[in-house]
Amino acid sequence: MFTGLVEEIGEVVQIEDLGDSTRITIQAATVLEDAKHGDSISVNGCCLTVMAQTLGTFSADVMAESLARTNLGDARVGDPVNLERAALVSTRLGGHIVQGHVDGTGTLLERVPSANWETFRFSVPSELVRYLVEKGSITVSGTSLTVVDVVDGPEASFSVSLIPTTLTDTILGALQPGTPVNLEVDVLAKYVERLLTVAKGSNS
Repeated sequence: MFTGLVEEIGEVVQIEDLGDSTRITIQAATVLEDAKHGDSISVNGCCLTVMAQTLGTFSADVMAESLARTNLGDARVGDPVNLERAALVSTRLGGHIVQGHVDGTGTLLERVPSANWETFRFSVPSELVRYLVEKGSITVSGTSLTVVDVVDGPEASFSVSLIPTTLTDTILGALQPGTPVNLEVDVLAKYVERLLTVAKGSNS
């Protein structure tokens, strides 16, 4: 479980093709302070397990399912990535409940600067847009954000406003239109949908 509050920006330093999976090695500092074999670290919003580590790097295996659902399959050596350690029981939940289970990918459509923030608009897969609501939560490449507005339909999209801290402390500040991002919708919305579907079925 994560909060969506990015702790640091790491860097991909090695990618190894294992056939049915990929081993990715990431240079980091903060998330390695207490990391050990088997720990979970969110990489661009995707929960990965530490398989090996050195003084300044950790390696994780990315399975076929994760490669298909996230942008990690397109990762290249030198790419920056958002990193967050799994939350402790005592952690303040400054973001929202993030599982690290990416639901799909979107694309940055535009960024509109303002005096004290920037508004980003992302495309969202049509099957995920129903989980988004104004002022609700969305995780974009591991960053907990608040939805400003939602556009439904075949060209579904949503916007978020990023403060200077988010622009400088995460990889989002360097994104350019056309860049893919990992999306995780609020798990509470999925539970509500499931409960309503089951309830409707039992009453029919």
